[in-house]
Amino acid sequence: MLYPLKFEPVYKNYIWGGRNLELLGRKLPDGKIAESWEVSCHPCGLSTIANGDYKGLSLLDFLKKFKRRALGTAMEEKYAIKFPLLVKLIDANDRLSVQVHPDDDYARSHEGEVYGKNEMWYVLRAKPGAGIIYGLAPGVTRDAFEKAITDGELAKCLRSVQMSAGDVVYIPAGTVHALGEGLMVLEIQQNSNITYRVYDYDRVCEDGTKRPLQIERALEVMHFEEASPTGKIKGLHIAQGDKCTVRYLAACSSFAAELYDIRGSMQENTGGERFFVYTVIEGEGEIVFNGNQRMAFRAVESFLVPAFLGAYTLYGDFKAVKSYLPDLERNVILPLRKAGYSDYDICHHIGGLAACPKTFRKNYSA
Repeated sequence: MLYPLKFEPVYKNYIWGGRNLELLGRKLPDGKIAESWEVSCHPCGLSTIANGDYKGLSLLDFLKKFKRRALGTAMEEKYAIKFPLLVKLIDANDRLSVQVHPDDDYARSHEGEVYGKNEMWYVLRAKPGAGIIYGLAPGVTRDAFEKAITDGELAKCLRSVQMSAGDVVYIPAGTVHALGEGLMVLEIQQNSNITYRVYDYDRVCEDGTKRPLQIERALEVMHFEEASPTGKIKGLHIAQGDKCTVRYLAACSSFAAELYDIRGSMQENTGGERFFVYTVIEGEGEIVFNGNQRMAFRAVESFLVPAFLGAYTLYGDFKAVKSYLPDLERNVILPLRKAGYSDYDICHHIGGLAACPKTFRKNYSA
């Protein structure tokens, strides 16, 4: 019988990390901890189930065992080959490198990988003045960008955005970006670890070497012709009774993310079609499933609801980000239209759709 799965965190000790995840209640191993991979089927950090009958089994082996019972009848065959999502907690104790990620086509043709990397950040904590690099300054061309790298003046080509707790940013593949010092974020992304660094502040690792840059490939995938996306996401709310809301944050072909604010209870159903991942960002609660089985959860835990779990109820006083692979029209656009939002609202306030308003209007306008 299937049940909601919790996982052992996979910690990464990158050079820019710190100890700040302890502020979220985590017991960390020694050293700098930059990331906690919460739900991962990537070979660089494979999740292990932490609860129930399948405790100790890797997520990969679980998916091989249950296939579409775990993933859902709506999932294409490729998702049985490679799980589509990767969920992380990130401690930017120092600045991350200025970087960019490829799209799926480039990842397949140049890296032999299934996925490129679209991603989004939900800011959990932000020190005063903390910000991110997001996109290019107006009018920056490839030639100007290359010259700025050579001249050591890259900062003038980049756009900076101040961030606060609760802010959300969607980062499509091809957008140059970097987390700044003093931020902790939840990252929802495609199952990819491909990063092309443009600049790393001339930092030196413990072995005395600098981390490699991938400038040529970065230039090949960066979006120079298109205007940079708008940055922070407003999102759109739908009330679920008197005390619960769902805020739609991001939606694209790679993933969707919604913020659940539960004050009481809310009924859900996978319908056998797709799995869901919940990451609790504050508070605590429990999920009731298979009649009367229960599993408690609290901040900052993640759990995966297998597709064939069916009906379940969320109880408690908490906020959680739900991520999944959507049918864009049925799971995102139509519910928002039914709630009274215009197509303009939807394409300008949902990450992923906001980044491609022309595509949205072409494919989904009523």
